Amino acid sequence: MASSLTCAGVVWAILSFLCAAASCVGFFMPYWLLGSQLEKSVSFGTFRRCSYPVRDESRQMTVMVEQCGRYASFQAIPSAEWRICTVVTGLGCGLLLLVALTALMGCCVSELISRTVGRVAGGIQFLGGKCSCGQGMGV
Repeated sequence: MASSLTCAGVVWAILSFLCAAASCVGFFMPYWLLGSQLEKSVSFGTFRRCSYPVRDESRQMTVMVEQCGRYASFQAIPSAEWRICTVVTGLGCGLLLLVALTALMGCCVSELISRTVGRVAGGIQFLGGKCSCGQGMGV
């Protein structure tokens, strides 16, 4: 198995893939916010929710649906901030996965990633992480 990466590059590729996997799992899980409503435990993320209230017109009351699911449409996401967060986080996870899978392929294929490309990609990941750590959505 020929590799175009150094030992540090292989470690970077593995860590990039693990971070990408953790980010994607976190994005798809509905446990960003936990709480209770109508004496039931509720949770939701950017585009998924668990145990949510629904108006039952036949009984003229609000009941809790105790299951997890996606919002019916993009517009059904509660606020514009959460819609923006969904798009930005989804794009970030996709790009992170692309870089990580390319780096892993560099472990197996010689001359796939040059030293310059590896350094630039690592630098972009570092700067992206530093820029996103200091900012919040203000939700």
